[in-house]
Amino acid sequence: MQSYSYFSNTRIEMGIGKSGQLPNLLKSLEIGSSILLVSDPGVVKAGLASPIQAALEASGYRVVLFDTISQNPRDTECLAGAKLFTEQGMDAVVAIGGGSAMDTGKAIALLGPNGGTPIEYSEGRRAYTNIAPIICIPTTAGTGSEVTRSAVITESSTHRKLTLKHASLRPLLAILDPKLTFTVPKSVTAATGVDALVHAIEGYTCKVTNPISQALGARAMQTIVSSLPTAFRDPENEQARYNMLEGSLLAGLCFGSSDVAAVHCLAEALGGLYDTPHGVANAVFLPYVLQFNTQEEKPIHATLARIMNFAAESDNDEIAIHKMITGIREFTTKLEIPKLKDLPGVRKEDFSRIVELAVQNNSTSSNIRSIGAEDYLHILQETHDNVI
Repeated sequence: MQSYSYFSNTRIEMGIGKSGQLPNLLKSLEIGSSILLVSDPGVVKAGLASPIQAALEASGYRVVLFDTISQNPRDTECLAGAKLFTEQGMDAVVAIGGGSAMDTGKAIALLGPNGGTPIEYSEGRRAYTNIAPIICIPTTAGTGSEVTRSAVITESSTHRKLTLKHASLRPLLAILDPKLTFTVPKSVTAATGVDALVHAIEGYTCKVTNPISQALGARAMQTIVSSLPTAFRDPENEQARYNMLEGSLLAGLCFGSSDVAAVHCLAEALGGLYDTPHGVANAVFLPYVLQFNTQEEKPIHATLARIMNFAAESDNDEIAIHKMITGIREFTTKLEIPKLKDLPGVRKEDFSRIVELAVQNNSTSSNIRSIGAEDYLHILQETHDNVI
């Protein structure tokens, strides 16, 4: 019999217009009066951060904005944000944006009160204590970071992705307002949506999964596969945007107490080396990692095929798996996900470095099928040459 733990202490507020309730929600949490508002330049330019800042200031909070964040946040940026947090005497972090802003916000809430560098925490040389309260408001349906215990940060000097992971990094409050996702560009809607799908797939299948994560992951997969094409075609479709934000949330709750796996290991290596958007990298590798995993782990992947409605209940496992891999490729193609060879900067000469970074990733051991350097290289070559 399986022994497992599942924990989530994040209060979740979901609904149209919920972001307008932030000041009142913060008062009920009693987190102090000085807020570091963490966002990224795109969200600020889109006008999504200023109403949040204005509402907080009108309610008596002192707000300082930090928005010096890359699409793959750097350790140096987190350290700059932590310095600002300390110098300004901040009490809490409110992060509004996609995964980059939310992960940076988590890192600042850790580093600001405690000092140190991201690598010291990722390598276990510093304790995760005295973390400032974290509130997350996602503006994309993808990362699920608003409910997870993790933050992924790029080490500037090595291009490695560092994972900060601890239960204390789970946000105190997550506010999910679908209206904030209406202005997300189609390409970002597609990439972040597939990112959420990968969270659900890997959280469901990885070696450290559990029945609660699988139940959440199954619902997430069904929701995302059925709703993402509509959100992509019709960005202001309120129901599709709601469904996608909920699907991303469920996927975050799925992998947040299990893990991700080989798709993410390759995607994070690619993002660290070329600054490839995380969702794009996940979408690029998904069909090819599935092809690798299904060569040995057939029953659970046939179940996935049926959950996502790529296969019928009457299909045998081989047919179901074939339909799923074909269906996922068609799914990402219709979402206009680019090919690996077309991504900026990608060179075959770098494959050995990508493999090295993927193998170093702690989630490699969680992949449902054991995977090593030769396997990663084979997957890279197949992905580059579009062989499936």
